[in-house]
Amino acid sequence: MLHALDVRGLKIPNNVFLAPMAGYTNLPFRSMCERLGAGLTFTEMVSAKGLHYANAETGSLLLHAFPSEDEEVSSVEESSEEINTPLAAQLFGSDPALLREACESEALRDFDIIDLNMGCPMPKIVRNGEGSALLENLPLAEKIVSECVKSGKRISVKFRIGIREGETHAAEYAKAFEGAGACMLTVHGRTREKIYTGPPDFSEIAAVKNAVQIPVIANGGIWSRTDAEKMIERTGADGVMIARAALYNPRVFCSIAEREKPPLLPLFLRQLDETKKLYGERFALVYMRKMAAFYLKGARGAAKGKQRLFAATSTDEVRSLAEELMKEE
Repeated sequence: MLHALDVRGLKIPNNVFLAPMAGYTNLPFRSMCERLGAGLTFTEMVSAKGLHYANAETGSLLLHAFPSEDEEVSSVEESSEEINTPLAAQLFGSDPALLREACESEALRDFDIIDLNMGCPMPKIVRNGEGSALLENLPLAEKIVSECVKSGKRISVKFRIGIREGETHAAEYAKAFEGAGACMLTVHGRTREKIYTGPPDFSEIAAVKNAVQIPVIANGGIWSRTDAEKMIERTGADGVMIARAALYNPRVFCSIAEREKPPLLPLFLRQLDETKKLYGERFALVYMRKMAAFYLKGARGAAKGKQRLFAATSTDEVRSLAEELMKEE
């Protein structure tokens, strides 16, 4: 199942990707998933309008390398394996000119792939005509892709199979995006109205694969190696993209790649150290409490552990609790 991918001359080490997830896929989390076996990871959704107005928070989402003085960010022993995966950022917006400007910006200079979000189902995004709203205006969506391609960047598109059940047009979207110059497509196998519930529609993803010549990545409902194998077998997709499963268990990449799984605690402590050094105490406290709660889901005493975590008032407390609660994981 696992194999390398070529995306318009870009060599991607394997075909199991980490999805862009708003609020979660920051640099420390992406780096961890790469070490665990993800072939490609994506930044959080980045606003083209935010880049245009030089919004500092927007810019922080595009961190893609640790400052040199932070090379020793953790007391946890590092793997000797060299990680050299390509860089991918995800943009959202609805203005073709602003999106092209973002692709050409200094902020995205080092990114190998720019992914356009045409799948987000969240109301605040859709109300602005962005994300999955673009699937209801295919001429505009095509123009966005073609304008971004003019930047010279490799442009991919992540989209859903449709808006409502019974009204799916995944193959039509795919042909339009390929025709506009996209070099890779990721298909979330659910409609917008389904959000993240229900099984993915294998037939719609297969229709996309049969409709285009560029790589197709399948997304939705993949929680294990068995799920990944089933997705590829049923759809013919060139690879899979993991989303929520990685939040609960980043070692899912080890399972899919059939690698030995490292213990959870050292992974968490390194992520905690890196997050604090990059983003500061307050952000690290709030963010890493959430991550610890994800990682402990299903473990013995997880409910009480979660209560204690969310009562923590410092990253030192979070560290101590993690050392206690994750020691058997």
